[in-house]
Amino acid sequence: MTPTTYTGYVGTYTKKDSQGIYSFQLEDNQIKNIELAAKLENPTYLTVSSNQSHLYAVMKEGDLGGVAAYELNNRHHGLTLLNKHLSPGASPCHVSLDQKSQYLLSANYHKGTVDYYGLQNGEIKNLLTTKEIHGSGPHERQEKPHTHFAGLTPDEKYVVAVDLGADEIILYHRDGDQLTTHFTLATQPGSGPRHITFHPNGKWAYCMTELSSEIITLQYDAEKGELKEASYYKTIPEDFSANNQGSAIHLSQDGKFLYAGNRGHNSIAIFAVTEDRLHLTFVAHASTYGDWPRDFVLDPTEEYLIAANERSNNLTLFKRDTESGYLQLLQQNVSVPEPVCVKFLPQHL
Repeated sequence: MTPTTYTGYVGTYTKKDSQGIYSFQLEDNQIKNIELAAKLENPTYLTVSSNQSHLYAVMKEGDLGGVAAYELNNRHHGLTLLNKHLSPGASPCHVSLDQKSQYLLSANYHKGTVDYYGLQNGEIKNLLTTKEIHGSGPHERQEKPHTHFAGLTPDEKYVVAVDLGADEIILYHRDGDQLTTHFTLATQPGSGPRHITFHPNGKWAYCMTELSSEIITLQYDAEKGELKEASYYKTIPEDFSANNQGSAIHLSQDGKFLYAGNRGHNSIAIFAVTEDRLHLTFVAHASTYGDWPRDFVLDPTEEYLIAANERSNNLTLFKRDTESGYLQLLQQNVSVPEPVCVKFLPQHL
């Protein structure tokens, strides 16, 4: 029987040695065949279309920032550039798609904006609208809005934006090619919300804060288009006093385990989700065996987790116990320069 192989891509910073987007294979409990898939400046966040035909990346080009579209012509090697959409100023930090790959969203940390693009045959057709967020917070890094995430609610009725600088989670109603501000949730002052993920049943959500290193559990009312806070859970030990910045948050597909990244503590915090979905039980911290885990990903089988340690230039591979949520180290010091984001193709080769 041929071993199952999954293909993944790594988005990076290109401040030092990295040249862009890298590809790899996950096979036989190992990350293998790391190759440069596309040369691009600061492709720090990636997303892949559900049909595996296209990959999209945030990017920088001189004094311009924007997004790039690639065709996945050969899963083993490179990517074919289709087109770019650039504008003056800093590049975005997050990119996502709707299920049908008709629209693309990007969040811009430096500008405090959400960009909403139309897609056609995989290409970025045009910028439909830009939503500007306003506000600030008490922390020194909250002098202005810093939008860190832009995605869709599970029902795809709304765009959800998470703003670290304004301490806000904002829902925009989707009306064709337009976005209208519909609802704003203010998080605790100084928390600095960063990323959000929704439960598979579409009724609950979990937000990771960067500045306070917490998970916020939320109720999502799809009919009203509203979010309501339930509880806050610390992702680092109470006695950890060094600098820590919360990073990524991901939920297992069965909705039973929640994983959160800690930069500084350099760990993945593991939580079990209670039956009411609004409370969490701490399970363990798993060291990422590297420095500054900016993001991580569960593979399509969810039997593995890969952490991207930006400052130590390495990926770490774990085996995941699907019953307990625990992570067991399989492979460390997998060399990739300045890794930020890891995404898998949803189906094996």
